[in-house]
Amino acid sequence: MSPRPAPPEVDRAAASRAAIAARRARAAVKQAVAHKDRLAHEVLEAGWADRESPEATLRVKELLTSVPTLGPTRVAKVMSQLSIAESKRVGGLGIRQRTKLRHYLMNREGAIEPHRLVVLAGPTAVGKGTVSAYIRENYPDILLSVSATTRPPRPGEVDGVHYYFVSDEEFDRKIEHNELLEWAVVHNSYRYGTPRPPIDEALAAGRRVMLEIDLQGARLVRQAMPEALLVFLLPPTWEELVRRLIGRGTESAAEQARRLETAKVELAAQDEFDYKVINTDVPQAAREVVELTTVPASLG
Repeated sequence: MSPRPAPPEVDRAAASRAAIAARRARAAVKQAVAHKDRLAHEVLEAGWADRESPEATLRVKELLTSVPTLGPTRVAKVMSQLSIAESKRVGGLGIRQRTKLRHYLMNREGAIEPHRLVVLAGPTAVGKGTVSAYIRENYPDILLSVSATTRPPRPGEVDGVHYYFVSDEEFDRKIEHNELLEWAVVHNSYRYGTPRPPIDEALAAGRRVMLEIDLQGARLVRQAMPEALLVFLLPPTWEELVRRLIGRGTESAAEQARRLETAKVELAAQDEFDYKVINTDVPQAAREVVELTTVPASLG
């Protein structure tokens, strides 16, 4: 094989000038952060918005080292905790690395962390209820949305905790005044819906809010609140989903077959969602969902 011909001198000169310009641009970004003319989390946002920008090509280590009072030892510890390699550039970070780094910097810089409604959905028997229950018990700062229903309460159910139990007339009023993000008739009998005012109030107060719902409900929420973050909970494998469904022993063989066919259709819709979380281990899946409650709108 003959050696590759060297590029023309003019090309080498142009490439050299471009490289010098890029280094100077990155140096200017670092200097702005060091002088507090720019906040580090704002540099992250700029880099993620434009992968060709100086911010995107800046190494994370260089950005952190530019932050006043963050010395090399502290930077190394932070990057280790966030599982970010020294060679990683801002534009090359994965979504969870972005979320954690941004959250760390915003907390450090005293910025307000914006929150969005997180909608958790997935196929039947995937464990949505189990994951949301774990979050309710272990992450009390996250508000789990409570649905409204026209059915009467069952023994042990508490109004405002398990559901908002309302009359048909009250449900009609909520629909008329656009107070429901979504609603549906279940089993051709009672109506269920997601009240919007408590969600809006909690988000405005800076709380993180999560809604566990079925696939159709998630689609309706997206129509009503496009800024909501949709998370799809997946089983480790199809075989595991089958095992979980059959293992519950709560449905007849015919009902199990029907639910499995429904699950196939539901799994095919996963690409409609912003993020996917695999439910292999409930605490881990819950932790990943919780982390996504801090993903900013610019990353969704």
